[in-house]
Amino acid sequence: MNLLSQISDRLYRSRRRLATAGVAVLVCMMAFHVIFGPNGMVVYQQKRTEYKALEKELDSLQQENERLNQKIKALRTDPKTIEKEAREQLRYARPGEVVYSLPAEKPSTAVSTAQKK
Repeated sequence: MNLLSQISDRLYRSRRRLATAGVAVLVCMMAFHVIFGPNGMVVYQQKRTEYKALEKELDSLQQENERLNQKIKALRTDPKTIEKEAREQLRYARPGEVVYSLPAEKPSTAVSTAQKK
């Protein structure tokens, strides 16, 4: 009976070790999946960073939209704003005024002869 008891005890311990190892492997696999899986913590952090960047961009675009709406409203109703835009964009002038305009700068694409040599 003593021999049977020892075998039974060893079998029980080996099953217990095997079960513990199996659970440990399962826990490690689940932890890896939670951290690096398709919906894991790494992806979550990336999406959160992207969300914050898009939120900032949306905020700036909303502010720009509001500014442009105010400019449109001013151009429809405010004579001073209309005059300012006409003077700047269309080069209009009042009687007796002279408008000086400088030629637009041309991008320098030609290479000087000293650089060619």
